[in-house]
Amino acid sequence: MLDALAHVGRDPATGGYVRDAWSDADLELRGWFAGESARRGLDLNEDRNGNLWAWWGDPSGEPGVVAGSHLDSVRQGGAYDGPLGVVSAFAALDLLRERGFRPGRPLGVACFTDEEGARFGVPCVGSRLLTGVLAPERALGLTDDRGDTLADVLIRAGRDPRGLGPDPETLATVGAFVELHVEQGRALAALDRPVGAGLSIWPHGRWRFDLRGRADHAGTTRLTDRDDPMLLLARLVLSARSAAARHEALATVGKVLVTPNNANAIPGHVAAWLDARGPTEESVRALVRDLYDQLTDDTPTGTSSGGRIEGPWGEIAGEGEIRPGRGVNPSGSGGFSEGSASSRANMTFPEGGGGLSGGADPSGNGGFRGGERESSREREFPWRGRSLYRRGCEPLWSGRSLCRRGREPLWRG
Repeated sequence: MLDALAHVGRDPATGGYVRDAWSDADLELRGWFAGESARRGLDLNEDRNGNLWAWWGDPSGEPGVVAGSHLDSVRQGGAYDGPLGVVSAFAALDLLRERGFRPGRPLGVACFTDEEGARFGVPCVGSRLLTGVLAPERALGLTDDRGDTLADVLIRAGRDPRGLGPDPETLATVGAFVELHVEQGRALAALDRPVGAGLSIWPHGRWRFDLRGRADHAGTTRLTDRDDPMLLLARLVLSARSAAARHEALATVGKVLVTPNNANAIPGHVAAWLDARGPTEESVRALVRDLYDQLTDDTPTGTSSGGRIEGPWGEIAGEGEIRPGRGVNPSGSGGFSEGSASSRANMTFPEGGGGLSGGADPSGNGGFRGGERESSREREFPWRGRSLYRRGCEPLWSGRSLCRRGREPLWRG
């Protein structure tokens, strides 16, 4: 079955996969899922948020056991991230039937929609909508790199965007959920083990730093006259690595947008996205606070050579804005427009609450319409200030958690 998927969305230049949610590649994969379900005589349902469920037995009377994953990908992702979980679930059903097994409760295969968040910048859209963690009005307003909203995309795919939202009836059919996922590190190889089970969940946060300077000509502006935010970006990247080591955590500056992005121009603005993860929520927050302190201690507002820092704007797997030293945005909404961003020095909230504008998001994907700066249009920040750690989810497998599918664990142990 994996061979049948190998060509879908593959970039011939790199060998990586680009399977954005609701793209042609994703729709082809959804068709493949429907075909595999029909070939096995399974009952196929698409819930109101686009998640796919293939059932052996009727889950309306008794909650079933579900296995599966997702079929969309990160951009330039691997062949097995997601599809391995879906294909293995179908293969497991095939093996049970070959052995003459008759289940005592319904068995299902699930394919969650837009799990990666590569197109609209918010991960686990299908499951968050399903469980009520993500409000449908916020989801529908998310934009991709071309400026298309999720509502636009759903309409083109023949879906009714008005149907998005919590789906307790579908949730009630799931008694337990299991996912097989490819390891995305090298721990098992070092242990010489073929498979591992996750014992804990590392809290995960994403923050955007806005580094502002003054755009000038690279060939005529003296070094002493420059206000270059790229110098601060270099410090941010190096400081993130050192802060992660101090806090025994992980930190990566994985996406950068430079304006005006010309080889012969000193940038006027740099947006940089930080991905931070650690063994506890406090370690992640401490890392970001430490990083911000490193950058601001030697970079007071108004320096003439190395740019000025705004932000960080970000969150730890919640809904709403979290900033070092301030906690969660009490408004829970978001949205700041040009001229109302927070103080560069103390990260206070802008009037009316925090947020990300212009469709920008903490993952750094999507949201910019042609030529507009990310602060020129208001966008709501679609997460509340909750963490995977505080939700108390039980770990299921290495690097994944039940929180990716819902607000509470579906089973214990």
